[in-house]
Amino acid sequence: MNLSDLKKPEGQVKKQRRVGQGMGSGRGKFSGRGAKGQKSISGYSRMRGFEGGQMPLHRRMPKRGFTNPFREEYSIINLAELNELEGDSFDSAILKKMGVVKKLGKGLKVLGTGDITRKISVTVVAISKTAEEKIKAQGGTVTLIEVRPAGPATAAEIAARPPKTAKKADNRQAVVKAVKPVKAKKKVKK
Repeated sequence: MNLSDLKKPEGQVKKQRRVGQGMGSGRGKFSGRGAKGQKSISGYSRMRGFEGGQMPLHRRMPKRGFTNPFREEYSIINLAELNELEGDSFDSAILKKMGVVKKLGKGLKVLGTGDITRKISVTVVAISKTAEEKIKAQGGTVTLIEVRPAGPATAAEIAARPPKTAKKADNRQAVVKAVKPVKAKKKVKK
């Protein structure tokens, strides 16, 4: 078998239809578009969902709800999954490295589905009450990472910032404009 022996199956490639080639072409006069009307004009394109002037389906359907721009998506892991993993301390970086967590989003959240049979320590952004109780019952620890909410900085945050470096003093001397004496206008006689 050679690459040069390969051929396309019969009927796969068709000759391109050439319209507007005159009466003898088999598609003369109107080039397959029919006589007159909006659809026969060149450059015609139909809007998606167009139903011939009838109110289209996407406009007939009722609209409900809205998309919350402040929605917070967490990466979720259950206690049953943590119980199966090797190691005794978990955080988002370790779980991402293991391939358990793909997208972090707002951060890692532990939920209480399943049981834990050993002592583990977890560092997360959020945790459910049941998950926290189950971890602490086994003698484990839960560390919550505090995530600052979106919005302007508070006065305490501004005060905690390092001071800005002072700008270099401008060595150029200030140019003082000399005040020119105002000359009296001469009267011109006509």
